[in-house]
Amino acid sequence: MSNELASVYLKKGQDRRLNQGHLWVYSNEIDTQKTSLKSFTAGEQVIVHSQTGKPLGIAYINPHSLISARFISRNTSVLLDRSLFVHRIKIALSLRERLFAKPYYRLIFGESDLLPGVVVDRFNDILVVQITTAGVEQQREALIEALEKVLKPRVILLRNDVKMRELEGLELYNEVIVGNLSGLTTIEENDTLFQVDIQKGQKTGWFYDHRMNRARVQQYAQGKRVLDLFSYVGAWGLAAAKAGASEVFCVDASEQALDWLDASAAMNDFNNITSIQGNVFDVLKHLRNEREKFDIVIVDPPAFIKRKKDYKEGLNAYRRVNQMAMQLCTRDAILVSASCSHHLPAETLVQQIQGAARHLDRFAQILEQGHQSPDHPIHPALPETAYIKSFLSRVTPT
Repeated sequence: MSNELASVYLKKGQDRRLNQGHLWVYSNEIDTQKTSLKSFTAGEQVIVHSQTGKPLGIAYINPHSLISARFISRNTSVLLDRSLFVHRIKIALSLRERLFAKPYYRLIFGESDLLPGVVVDRFNDILVVQITTAGVEQQREALIEALEKVLKPRVILLRNDVKMRELEGLELYNEVIVGNLSGLTTIEENDTLFQVDIQKGQKTGWFYDHRMNRARVQQYAQGKRVLDLFSYVGAWGLAAAKAGASEVFCVDASEQALDWLDASAAMNDFNNITSIQGNVFDVLKHLRNEREKFDIVIVDPPAFIKRKKDYKEGLNAYRRVNQMAMQLCTRDAILVSASCSHHLPAETLVQQIQGAARHLDRFAQILEQGHQSPDHPIHPALPETAYIKSFLSRVTPT
């Protein structure tokens, strides 16, 4: 069957990174004298060849994207179809079942599970699927059939409303394609129940990526006064409450997110949760003026550096928010500083923590370094798949 596929030829030397395991081919790496990109349709499967003609594997291509091709298999007889989806979903599932006792996790993490363009979050018998590339969109029905075969879910929701799809020339839509879904969905993480809206919430409605880091904070939370900044639906704050925090204050700009947070607090019978709606920087200033102090302050903002050109401004935002958070710390407090910005190296986040501490004449003693949860595995050849950073520090006077 592979003989039916068209061929793509790379420029000299452009196979080196691919031979080391990378899965992407950029448009400027393709020999356009041998390969006319205009001849391909978005999502078409092709055989990629080195400049010498050696076949490197099968990829799907999008001639209109900077990432022109994404590898599916090094075996030129293996196509992206229902059979391959079933095989790789089973492999991904075996990892998650080894890691977690209950079916709440990221099931598929794109390239890291050798399924570029696919993200699947599992909420018990509900699957939320995001397809971000034309290659997988072409095989959408095969993917859904494979998920049904392996997992037999009650509901499959396609959250294909992420802007990343526009880069691939794909329409945005949000659709339940298997079963029926209404109201809030109950999920469980770190022994805590949450009410989330997987149809209207950010991304898939939940972020499993900090699961392990939130579990570590629980070890420090007993009897403590906790401030959860950029709380969204309270994943950090409510986990701390579950672990015995005396008071928890959750701050977020979204009134809707805080409504969901309050519903989760009620479900868990937490009566020590205070939600504060507003701009986090404004709220921090107000709390400082009120001379409020907290034993644990959690700083987990959205990505301040989404693109390289945002770097300088984003770096200043990380420095500023950590400094303002430290001003609310008691004399012997825990500060959690997190980032989901791929463009911010971990060591640079440490520098922002240290710089903020020195400015305030405080000592930030790093106790733990956190990473993304293992249901978000890192592909060793793709640094783009490693994006979560988290540092748990003890903040004291110098």
